[in-house]
Amino acid sequence: MELLPRPQHNNQRRLKLEPEPLLNMTQLSVFEKPDIASAKLVRSCDQNNPDNKLHQRIAIFIDGANLFYSAMHLNLEIDYTKLLRYLTKKRQLLRAYFYTGVDYTNDKQQGFLMWMSRNGYRVVSKELIVLPNGSKKADLDVEIAVDMMTLARYCDTLVLLSGDGDLAYAVDNITYRGVKVEVVSLGCMTNESLIRVADSYTDLELIKQDIQKKVSAQ
Repeated sequence: MELLPRPQHNNQRRLKLEPEPLLNMTQLSVFEKPDIASAKLVRSCDQNNPDNKLHQRIAIFIDGANLFYSAMHLNLEIDYTKLLRYLTKKRQLLRAYFYTGVDYTNDKQQGFLMWMSRNGYRVVSKELIVLPNGSKKADLDVEIAVDMMTLARYCDTLVLLSGDGDLAYAVDNITYRGVKVEVVSLGCMTNESLIRVADSYTDLELIKQDIQKKVSAQ
């Protein structure tokens, strides 16, 4: 069997994700029904002019549990509006997904997810399962992988906020298609296999100040 070479990207330019000036929220339009024809046209233009960020389409996939524990480790309270702006930069946002397990009796969590759904995020949830040891868990790896594979057809870049090595196979498959994958996560909670197959990696600790919720004056 002949092994084909992996498509090469200009990694030198994207190894570090530098923060851009914050965008107006009106610029973070989410396309409800992506169409293949327009997506192909945009990607064709980007190939001729790869530095034109305004025409680059991206989709964002956030592993809510992984991000939650990473933020706890950093003692970080995330401003999700800032996070969306930072990850989008000057590119066109196709979709921003937030995956999480839910406890339907938790009113505070329900309020948070309602806010997320009204502020640029598409929430994908699954009811938490109580394990024999008493802990609760909801595995959404399949949902994340399927959505990434689906949206890759319409995007130039996918941004994944997760350190879960189970997603490495899906990421590797997507990069072989010529779609860039940027991974953002906390280094000490990230599987090396995921970093290895991504086109660029950013440690969450390095962008802490860019996504920190501003403490209101008392």
